[in-house]
Amino acid sequence: MIQPAPLVPGDLIYITAPAKITDPKTVLFAKEYLEKNGFKVLVSAHCFGNHHYFSGTEEERLADIQFGIDHPDVRAILCARGGYGSIRILDRINWANVLLEPKWVIGFSDITVFHHRLQKLGIQSIHATMPISFQKNTDEALLTLLESMTDKSTPYVLPPNKSNRMGTATGNLIGGNLSIVYSMLGTNDQYDFENSILFLEDVGEHYYQVERMIFAFSKAGIFEKIRGLIIGGMTELEDTEPPLGRSIEEIILEQLQFSNMPVVFNFPSGHIDDNRALVFGKRTQICVNDNETTVAYLHQL
Repeated sequence: MIQPAPLVPGDLIYITAPAKITDPKTVLFAKEYLEKNGFKVLVSAHCFGNHHYFSGTEEERLADIQFGIDHPDVRAILCARGGYGSIRILDRINWANVLLEPKWVIGFSDITVFHHRLQKLGIQSIHATMPISFQKNTDEALLTLLESMTDKSTPYVLPPNKSNRMGTATGNLIGGNLSIVYSMLGTNDQYDFENSILFLEDVGEHYYQVERMIFAFSKAGIFEKIRGLIIGGMTELEDTEPPLGRSIEEIILEQLQFSNMPVVFNFPSGHIDDNRALVFGKRTQICVNDNETTVAYLHQL
């Protein structure tokens, strides 16, 4: 996988809103934060637009992200927020200049759509917080975003979790929002799951909907292909009446009962304030034992 050049002070970060309408105050807060950390920041022309659910018309949102891809000085494209809408412009984007001169694309949630395409193109990308959340994020979430952009990340060392499955595994890190990864199964942008480390998170789903998606992953043979599984935040989940009767951990482990791969639960990433950055496409090792869990990129070991 190709790694875009690490950012250095003075580099230009471009903020654009390819999906849902966003709050200008959050973007301006993020702009100020990034500038205080030594970067130049450019906000897209239609970032503060309003077209029904979206930040602009399809043409405006497409033009904005294309501008960032084609701009010779932009070193990173930071998506302002998720929601829904990235899939509507995905196939109309000309990614040629990203191939000629790779640059970081950053975001999570609906931005998982772009992570799929970048993995297909063989370019690393960053699953991390976005301006919509900067004011609520923990210091660690923002710091790991900066560290990922500048290639200064350190290993994640987490406390034990009683639901974790022990073991060590190495592979390319892929994943993102569970609902989006599920929606991309069987498409021309489906991830290459073979020998990978898969990260999944989600928000606002019913427990039975999560179970349905996990069943689909199992029936598609994905759990037989990956080497390790990391489960991030599963937040604001809803149950039914009567309730499903199973926890997230039980839903997932039920499909892995014949697998011996390591599984990590409650990784601090996703729709949570402590949304720590992950570099997709990077060779990653997870090591899970009774004392701690370590998630590290191979160059850190």
